[in-house]
Amino acid sequence: MGTPDFAVASLKALIDAGEEVVAVVTVPDKPAGRGQKLHESAVKQFAVTHQIPVLQPVKLRDEAFLDALRGFKADLQVVVAFRMLPEVVWSMPPMGTINVHGSLLPQYRGAAPINHAIINGEKKTGVTTFLLQHEIDTGNILFKGEVDIDEYDTAGVIHDRLMHKGAAVLLETVRAIRNGDIRPIPQDSIVNENELKHAPKIFKEDCEINWNGPVDTIFNLIRGLSPYPAAFTHLEGKVLKIYETEKKMGTPVVAIGQVETDGKSYLKFAAQDGYISVKTLQIEGKKRMQVDEFLRGYRFGAS
Repeated sequence: MGTPDFAVASLKALIDAGEEVVAVVTVPDKPAGRGQKLHESAVKQFAVTHQIPVLQPVKLRDEAFLDALRGFKADLQVVVAFRMLPEVVWSMPPMGTINVHGSLLPQYRGAAPINHAIINGEKKTGVTTFLLQHEIDTGNILFKGEVDIDEYDTAGVIHDRLMHKGAAVLLETVRAIRNGDIRPIPQDSIVNENELKHAPKIFKEDCEINWNGPVDTIFNLIRGLSPYPAAFTHLEGKVLKIYETEKKMGTPVVAIGQVETDGKSYLKFAAQDGYISVKTLQIEGKKRMQVDEFLRGYRFGAS
């Protein structure tokens, strides 16, 4: 059960390992693009290519869907980047339903664990497999796999790293379940509820840069939102999305939030204790580009 590319890696790993995937559950096709043509999820595209039956319920409590799901008589259900399941679905298989989550649970429960880990300046993150239960992301932990977060890693880089790590940890988990070699660990036995960091869904207002903050905080926000949904600010009244930056510590010589540039090679914004030097950006109405390319075509003060 999954939707995006992140889930495809796990599905591919199961198939490559010789596991019998009897069906895939994913979202209904959605209209996208200028022509509003129906777009299939990445998981569906992969499943169709490998001749795996696909279910695309609008509602997960729909009786026709539940009957079809029961008909596959699956021993185990695997959820990777899908949606919250009702108990009637996750309790169906005899071996239960497991989830591959993009954080080291119990930390960063929620919809955007990769983004929030980087925004908070974490030095490592990982994936966790756990058994589904009633409250989202709270089930007993089975296995974990860690990855490092380097100083300039973006959410996109860590997404891809975790995608492959998650596939490997999933295989380890499935084999252990088959062999009866699992020791589920309750999450509340690992950390006190007051020590938890959460990963709620990110909204547009969360993406606007506050230049009054410290350089490190702004730098991490930009990394944590790159490439999507992307941190943004305004430049002469236009929305400017920022994807890659460098930190420059020191006392700014211009007001906080103001721009310094030579019009050729650098563009930097003043922050509380230094500058954020922009490397990759996208001005409203234009494509994403490197800063020198942007400066060659942009005229400051032009109407």
